Amino acid sequence: MNNFKPSLSLLDATMVVAGSMIGSGIFIVSADITRLTGSSGWLLLVWLITGFMTLTAALSYGELSAMFPKAGGQYVYLKEAYNPLTGFVYGWSFFTVVQTATIAAVGVAFAKFTAYIIPYFSEDILVWKNISRAQLLSIAVIFLLTFINTRGIKSGKLVQTTLTLIKLFSLAALIICGLVLLKPDVWAANWENPWHLHSITTTGSYTIIAALGAIAAAMVGSIFSSDSWNNIAFIAGEVKNPQRNIGLSLFLGTLIVTFLYILANITYIAVLPLQEIAFAEKDRVAVAASHVMFGKAGTVLIAAMIMISTFGCNNGLILAGARVYYTMANDGLFFRRAGKLNQAAVPEFALWIQCIVACAWSISGKYGQLLDMISFVVVGFYMLTIAGIFILRKKRPNAERPYKAFGYPVLPIIYIVMGLSFCILLIIYKPGFTWPGLLIALAGIPVYYLVTSSRTGKP
Repeated sequence: MNNFKPSLSLLDATMVVAGSMIGSGIFIVSADITRLTGSSGWLLLVWLITGFMTLTAALSYGELSAMFPKAGGQYVYLKEAYNPLTGFVYGWSFFTVVQTATIAAVGVAFAKFTAYIIPYFSEDILVWKNISRAQLLSIAVIFLLTFINTRGIKSGKLVQTTLTLIKLFSLAALIICGLVLLKPDVWAANWENPWHLHSITTTGSYTIIAALGAIAAAMVGSIFSSDSWNNIAFIAGEVKNPQRNIGLSLFLGTLIVTFLYILANITYIAVLPLQEIAFAEKDRVAVAASHVMFGKAGTVLIAAMIMISTFGCNNGLILAGARVYYTMANDGLFFRRAGKLNQAAVPEFALWIQCIVACAWSISGKYGQLLDMISFVVVGFYMLTIAGIFILRKKRPNAERPYKAFGYPVLPIIYIVMGLSFCILLIIYKPGFTWPGLLIALAGIPVYYLVTSSRTGKP
């Protein structure tokens, strides 16, 4: 069986976008952003900049998804705009770092919040050398979700749509409660000096150059939390009326999530002093806010909600990721078995090999380390893909474009400039886990020539 079944409606597709975006980041990373920026105004501005970049990229991707409404998404766009090598380097990075490490990071986050309710799974309890019970739980969840998705798109769709609707309503409820229970004294104190950019962990203010570095470093968390919106493009072959529904789901999903993210941070500022946001236990800002609002019962409820959120997020990541390897395999650039569909019309082998690599990441790295590495590589490929719109307009001026990028050429150019600035600043100020990600991506170049050489039999 080698044909995908179009079974995802616009609602399902939008839930894949939103569900893949909302994992644990919005409940955690505001702590690190606050430590780096030191003020409420800059905390919100970091999220607003990230939201603008995400919406701009999603609106630009609509044109590409309408031009190439088939499985593979960004891999296909890069291959068509540039060449097979560029597409492969993306696919290689996607498999080795971007998707698999994201799955691992979200799995570790699931375990972190499970441990809040069930201390047995604490990341502080080691079972062997540096492997904790939390990491083992993360691996178990990745295996379970991979198995569910091998049963067919309907199984994955049911889990995704149901859990995403639950977490959207739950996040909205948290925001409403936070705004209703707003603490006037806390709110006033947090807005006394909202634009004083400084690090809470060190003394003194930033120089102008250091301030730019601090903003870029702060955006690592918000970009990671807003990433994976493009996962729906990977499963285009299973979306009904893909020329219309993929672009529309990208816009609706990213808009909903961006709106909720901004409101969630306003909620944190409304009930928690900046110091408590910055130094929430294990960075669990949402748990700290819920404790202020509802006491102990509230913290358990929010932890359970985040467990649902991360579980659903990982389902979307696992479901979508395997379709990229499937498309690469059919281009002769990945394991041949990954290009086959099982009786349930899903790429089972691709799902399991993705599972193995994600589990390896779960064992090898911590949440923050994975986060740093992923954000740099992801933004780099987003820039290349959006630049591909300009290239395809010249290469294929007469190609059918059911939808054209909103705000072209201004918005795509703004995204590229912002993304390039982010990447350069990250290399300068957080090189420890940006260079490794870049080197892994570049390693795809010799691998491509090895693969193509062995395929053609040429030296």
